[in-house]
Amino acid sequence: MNLATLEQVIKDAESALAKATDLAALDAWHIKYFGKEKGEIQELLRHIPQLPPAERGTVGKAINQGKLALEAAYNARHQAMASEALDAQLATERIDVTLPSRRTTAGHAHPVLAIKQELIEIFSHYGFAVAEGPEIEDDWHNFTALNTPADHPARDAQDTFYLRPSAAGAPGGMLLRTHTSSVQIRAMQKQKPPLRLIMPGRVYRRDEVTKRHYPIFHQLEGLMVEPGTHMGHVKGLLTGMLHALFGKQLQMRLRPSFFPFTEPSAEYDVQCPFCNFEGCGTCSYSGWIELGGCGMVDPNVLKAVGYDPEQVTGLAFGFGIDRVAMIRYGFNDIRHLWENDARFLQQF
Repeated sequence: MNLATLEQVIKDAESALAKATDLAALDAWHIKYFGKEKGEIQELLRHIPQLPPAERGTVGKAINQGKLALEAAYNARHQAMASEALDAQLATERIDVTLPSRRTTAGHAHPVLAIKQELIEIFSHYGFAVAEGPEIEDDWHNFTALNTPADHPARDAQDTFYLRPSAAGAPGGMLLRTHTSSVQIRAMQKQKPPLRLIMPGRVYRRDEVTKRHYPIFHQLEGLMVEPGTHMGHVKGLLTGMLHALFGKQLQMRLRPSFFPFTEPSAEYDVQCPFCNFEGCGTCSYSGWIELGGCGMVDPNVLKAVGYDPEQVTGLAFGFGIDRVAMIRYGFNDIRHLWENDARFLQQF
């Protein structure tokens, strides 16, 4: 390569640039002469080390000068063509500014979030504060401190999502919390009585997916530890909550039950809003929908966190926020809450 070759390349590039009539042809020209891999200007630069040392400086300077001149010509041509293309587009396209604009859809709270916020507001009137805890929990907080025996079915790997397969069912394993009762333990470890707390959050269980069950759901649990607390307070709190959410026309009942962490224990049901006691698939043809469990905190649980059962008593209750949303908004399949169908969610 010599200066004559360089001049010919520059001359050919200038001629090709002048013949480019649109932006596509201009882009093709730029790739041909300035492409990083096979551009002709780049090829000239690669030949410089092959020249005699005395010629390298002169040829290199000439190449750079020619390169700068071509880039300036390209930029000016590109700017002119882009401006012409925009003018042509504006000349053929028109926007009628008098037409109505497109409607925008405003976001809103998910049904579960809306119910959760309403429940927090309701219980705040009874003096309850909100407590939160980790969703990845250890066995002690999730089971042992809640008076759950080592052979209890809830500890089984068929019911609980264990994160360490080798630890399934054994003390010390890590798991996805099966209830927000574990937050009760953490709260009582940090705070001395009296206390009134609600614990809303996601929980995980190996449930079969049905109209009323889902492996992930939202739960709200309540805890009140004070001297003189009794089951009458449990019924009063739950009745007040249900009346605030649904009005006094919705009936509730308490049924004796068993939970390791409460004694005595009960489950509470509400009137099925979909069949009015006539029986349907949602209520398993019983006329009632199970909402949650409740009872007096077992003395062993109080002892596990350093409380004296002779000085204080406690009550606890819990229920699924998803199921409350079903009753409140009148849909009978919990799976709708997880399908993220905008047509369904926009109704609320």
